[in-house]
Amino acid sequence: MKTKLVTEQGFAALKQELDHLWRVYRPEITQKVTWAASLGDRSENADYKENKRILRQIDSRVRYLSKCIESLQVVKYSPQQEGKVFFGAFVGIENDSGDEKHFRIVGPEEIYAQSSNISIDSPMARALLGKSEGDDVVVNTPSGAQEWYITHIHYQVSE
Repeated sequence: MKTKLVTEQGFAALKQELDHLWRVYRPEITQKVTWAASLGDRSENADYKENKRILRQIDSRVRYLSKCIESLQVVKYSPQQEGKVFFGAFVGIENDSGDEKHFRIVGPEEIYAQSSNISIDSPMARALLGKSEGDDVVVNTPSGAQEWYITHIHYQVSE
C-alpha cells in the first residue's frame, strides 16, 4: 500500500498538472476530435482514432489525479525536523567506496517529477527515517545489506 503523503511542492505540481490537462490540453484534443469527425468516415480516419485515444488517456489521468488529490495528506515543514531525516528531507549519503547519492524523500506520487526523488516507501528512505547527520545506516536491498553514512540533511522551507 502506498503512503498517502505529499510535499507542498508535490501537491502544487499535481494540481497544476490536473488544471493543465482539464483546461488546456483536453479542450485542444476535443477540438481536434471534432474536426476529424467532421471529415466523415471515421473507420479509416487516423486523426480521429489517434486523438480519441489521446482523449481517453487524458480522461483516465484526470480521474486518477482527481481521486489522488482528494486522498493525499500534505506534509508541511516543521522546525522540529531539523537535524533528522523525515518526510521531505534532502539527504546526502556516502558509502565506504566513496559513492555518493543525493535525493529527496517524498511521497510515491512525486517520485516521477525528478530523478533525484525517492519514495518514503523505499527501503533506503525507511532505513534513513529518524536518523541524524553523521549516522551510519544499513539498507537491506535485494542484493544484500549496504552501509551508508549520512553526510547532510536539509529541508526546503516554504514561505
